[in-house]
This record gives sequence, structure tokens and C-alpha cells, in this order.
Amino acid sequence: MRNEKTTQDVALGIRRRVFEHSMRNNGGYLSQACSAAEQLAWLYNEELNLGDPTLPMIPKPFEGVPSPNNPDYHTGAGYNGPAEPELDRLFIAPAHYALVAYATLIEVGRMAPEGLEMFNKDGSSVEMIGAEHSPGMEVHNGTLGIGFSTAAGLAWGRKKRGETGRTWVFMSDGEVQEGQTWEAIAAASYHNVDNLYAIMDVNRQQCDGAMSSVMDVGDIKAKIEDFGGVAVWVDGHNLDEIREALKTPHRGKPLIILANTSPFRGMPTLQLRFPRLHYVRFKSEEERSKMNTEIAKSLGVAPVDYSH
Repeated sequence: MRNEKTTQDVALGIRRRVFEHSMRNNGGYLSQACSAAEQLAWLYNEELNLGDPTLPMIPKPFEGVPSPNNPDYHTGAGYNGPAEPELDRLFIAPAHYALVAYATLIEVGRMAPEGLEMFNKDGSSVEMIGAEHSPGMEVHNGTLGIGFSTAAGLAWGRKKRGETGRTWVFMSDGEVQEGQTWEAIAAASYHNVDNLYAIMDVNRQQCDGAMSSVMDVGDIKAKIEDFGGVAVWVDGHNLDEIREALKTPHRGKPLIILANTSPFRGMPTLQLRFPRLHYVRFKSEEERSKMNTEIAKSLGVAPVDYSH
């Protein structure tokens, strides 16, 4: 399925939905929407070859963990369409980007807006930290670094079976602090897994503050290439640069697009909070009201009425 909206409109819609949700709920993952909106909009609205969703537009409740005695169990991958050999697969590696991922699904018509009202509610599959049953998720990626490894294994298997669909990963720069990521890049290169693609949101911030103050990762591109992958830097808010990066030759190697981004893109008032932006919970009603007015103006929408 293809959305009639432009990709830039989808990106703006993602930011608006995350902003409105965060204002109504006195907090949210605002900075992730700022940095990642164009990347997820591009994947879903342009690049991914996905079939129509196979799950209801309004998400079903959590139906239990997988087991032989639980026939109702499902993953959230159905929102990305069926797992057919010729279709692409997507893994959202940083599970805390779930709110942004859900907003993306809504913007491209894969999930109903009512789904976001179920966010982080008891009994809901629309988890605050995305799990394998959450919309758009196929596996549990709560531990950074697992997503790329999982995708590498799947891509290798798909290549051996002769499947033509690609395997994609949306990931964050915090994941290069994990050794598992580097092992996966090395293994994918050794086994010529070139049907594996990733786009990395390099916003230089994480739960405990700025990346540079927690554990600086140095030259990410050089390290990826040392481990056998192919990497290319882009402005993560420039769709033309992202599109062009995909043309980079990478025969026999995984391709990782490094998207240099701002965690307050579209919401400049968040800069006052940097680097404490992982989850923005307002410190006072005065701050909430001020951010509501200023961010709404930046996004071209009316301030949110969160009084009820």
C-alpha cells in the first residue's frame, strides 16, 4: 500500500502526533520524534516494499506470551504486512522509539489514530517500550544491539532461501556502544549478507545524557568499515541525501546509513533541556504550558487542550 501524503508531510505529522500525545499525557519521547521523523517517514512512505496490514486497524489487546497453548498470540509485524519472500521486513531496534513508530503507522494509514489512545494502558499491546506484540514490532528489542543481530540472522536465512525481499533495521547510535552490534556487522560481512540494510538515528543523546559524556563512540563510519560493513553519512533531515545514500555500492556487505540528526528538530525549545531529552516529563505546569505554546507554534498547530 502507498500513502498519498508526501514524505515530508508524513514526517511533520509524526512530530505533531507525538507532541500532542506528550502534552496530553504530561510527558513523552519528544526528542526521538524530532530526530527520527524523516527516517521513519521515508522508510514507510517510500522505500519499504510492504504488503497491506494483516492486523486490525485498532490494535487488539495483549493476548499473552507465545506458547503452544496460546493460539491467539500474535506479533505486531502484521502492521507491516505479510512475511512474503518478495517483501521487505523491518525491525525497530530501539524499542523506546515505540511512540514515534506508532505515530508513523497512523500517518501512513497502517493503524487507526485510536491506537495511540491505548498507549501504555494496562492490558494493551500498544506498549510504551515496544515489545514483539506491539504494532509494527516483530521481535522484542528492549536491549540495544539485539535488533541488528536479529535482522542479520534473518537476512542471511532469507538470502540462502533465495528470497528477494530486503531486511531493514531502524536503529539508534546508542547501539554502537554494544559489542553485539559489531559482531553482527562482522558476521554479516563475512557471510556476504548484502540484503541487510540499516538507517541509524545519530542524535548523540541517550537515557543518561549526551553520548559523549556516557561513552563516546568515536568515528562510527570508520569502525563500521573496519568491521566489514559499508557506511555513508547523510543529513538525517534531508530526504534527498537519504535517497541518494541508498545507491551506495555494497556488494557482499551490509549497508548502514548514518543519519546525522538533531534531537530538537522542529521543536527548538527542547534545546533548553539538552542533553536531558531521553524522556521529557515537564517539571512544572508553567513549563508544560510554555512548551505547549512554543512547540505548537513551531509545528504550525494549535496548542493542545489537556485540561480534561
